[in-house]
Amino acid sequence: MSVKINENYLLLENSYLFIEIARRVEEFQEKNPNSDIIRMGIGDVTKPLTSTVIKAFKNAVDEMGDEKTFMGYGPEQGYSFLAEAIIKNDFEPLGIDLSVDEVFISDGSKCDTGNIQEIFGLDNKVAVTDPVYPVYVDTNVMAGRTGNINDKGMYEGLIYLPCTKENDFVPELPKENVDIIYLCFPNNPTGTTLTKDQLAKFIDYAKENNALILFDAAYERFITENNVPHSIYEIEGAKEVAIEFRSFSKTAGFTGARCAYTIVPKELKAFDSENNPQSVNKLWNRRQTTKFNGVSYPVQRAAEATYSKDGKRELEENIDYYMKNAKIIRESLSKIGLDVYGGINSPYIWVKTPKNMDSWEFFDFLLNETNVVGTPGAGFGPSGEGYLRLTAFNTLENTKKAMKRISDLSF
Repeated sequence: MSVKINENYLLLENSYLFIEIARRVEEFQEKNPNSDIIRMGIGDVTKPLTSTVIKAFKNAVDEMGDEKTFMGYGPEQGYSFLAEAIIKNDFEPLGIDLSVDEVFISDGSKCDTGNIQEIFGLDNKVAVTDPVYPVYVDTNVMAGRTGNINDKGMYEGLIYLPCTKENDFVPELPKENVDIIYLCFPNNPTGTTLTKDQLAKFIDYAKENNALILFDAAYERFITENNVPHSIYEIEGAKEVAIEFRSFSKTAGFTGARCAYTIVPKELKAFDSENNPQSVNKLWNRRQTTKFNGVSYPVQRAAEATYSKDGKRELEENIDYYMKNAKIIRESLSKIGLDVYGGINSPYIWVKTPKNMDSWEFFDFLLNETNVVGTPGAGFGPSGEGYLRLTAFNTLENTKKAMKRISDLSF
C-alpha cells in the first residue's frame, strides 16, 4: 500500500494564473535587470493602512501585551463589536436587516468563496460566469464536481454563462437547471455591473429552482452609479437564496492584514438526500468552528476603525484615488483606439487586445515593449480570450507613466 493523492488536483490547469504571471515577469526581469516594471496585474493595493486604522491596530496590540486586557482565542465567527459595526454601516443604510449571527468574520473572501463549497454535496450542478475569478472554478475542480477540461478550456461538469461584448457582459440565466450559481458584481475581471432588475432575474431563477447564489460583492464600495446594487439583499427574496461575500482588502488596504466577512442569512435553506430543508447558516457555522480559529483581535479592531467618522473619510479618499487611476486608464486607452470596459463602478479595466492578439501574446507584448504587467483574460476562462485586465491599484504616478508608455506605442 502507498499513500494516495486526491486525483482531482491533477485535473487543474498547469499553474494558478497569477503564479504563471509572476514566473514570466521574473524571467523577464532576470534578462532585463534595469527594467522599470509597473505591475497592474494582480489586484494588490498600494495605499497604506490609514492613520485611524493604524491607531486602532496599535492600541489593540498594546491590549494584547497587558495581562488585564490580553485576548486569547476569540469567537470563530468574529467579535460582535465588528459584526455590529458591519450591520450598522454596510447594511442598515440599504434598508437590510441582519442579526449578528448571520455575519461571519474571516481572513479573506478568496478563502470564503473557496471554502463555502465544502458544505454542499458533490452532485450539485454548478454555474459560473465566464470569464470568472479562478478560485470559484479551481476549488470545485479540487472537490470533484467538474470532471475533465476539454479542448475549449471548459470543464465538462460546469455550466458556463458567457459575459461578452455581444451581450453587454450581462450573463444569461442558465438554460438548464443548476443548483449553485457564482456571481461577482462589480465583476472581477471585467469591471462591469448588473442593474437591480438584471440581478433580480437571478433571484427569481434561484427561487423557482431551489438554487443557491454565491454573490461576491468585494468591490461594492467602488460603485458610482445609482442603479447598481451594493448588496444582493437589496433585491426582495434574496435572503432565501443567496450568500454574500465582502472584503476589507481593496477598500481599506487589508490585503496584508487580512479581514473579510460573509453573510449567511438564517432564512437560507439547502436540502438533504431526503429533501428535508437544512439551515445553511448552521452548516457554515459548524464548518468554521471546526476548521477556522478566527481573525486576530488587533485586525478586527483595525477593521472596526474603518467605520468611524475619520475612518470612513480616509477610506473614501483612498477609493477616490484608485478610481481616479481607473479613469486615467480608461480615457488613455480609449484615446488610442482600444475597446475598454469597466473602470466606472470598479477598479478593474477590461481591454480588448489589438490586432487579433491572443491574451498571453498581448501580455508579453506589453511586458517587453512597455514593462507594464497586466493579467491575460484567457486566465479567467474561455470568454476572456482576446482581453487583458488592468487594475487601478498602483500609484497615480505609475498609472500615468504606464499609460504614457502604452500610448506611445503604435498598434
